Amino acid sequence: MPFIAKYIEAEMTYPLRQQILRVNQPPETCRYETDSGEGAFHVGVFDQETLICIVSFLKEAHPGLPLKQQYHLRGMATLESYRHCGAGRMAVSFAESEIKTRGTDLLWCNARLSAQNYYEKLGFVTFGDVFDYPTIGPHIVMYHVLGE
Repeated sequence: MPFIAKYIEAEMTYPLRQQILRVNQPPETCRYETDSGEGAFHVGVFDQETLICIVSFLKEAHPGLPLKQQYHLRGMATLESYRHCGAGRMAVSFAESEIKTRGTDLLWCNARLSAQNYYEKLGFVTFGDVFDYPTIGPHIVMYHVLGE
């Protein structure tokens, strides 16, 4: 049975965020202030009834990137047993279709260095220098101009 991508509520992202992105951190670190901000939305990919991949998007411009209409990809996580199956690509593609209708030019993220190659396969390129998020690790800004 094929996977299905659809909009989900922010609260549905918290278990996967904790399990994959915030391991050994308190549950409140899985709730982002931006989860309910203007223009924010969340995408989940399901294998039947099982939520296997999550990603959140918020209308936020990175000050160093050139285009004005930007969305920030945040909190992407896929269950380990479903990695390399296309779930993440499906979630991002679903969201890109939505944010294009909102007049957005560019999608960007703060990518973990361990995920840099993954984002490059999705068409993202790096911007700036590596930086460190305390308790999470090294990251780099990556962006993708929509329509390219």
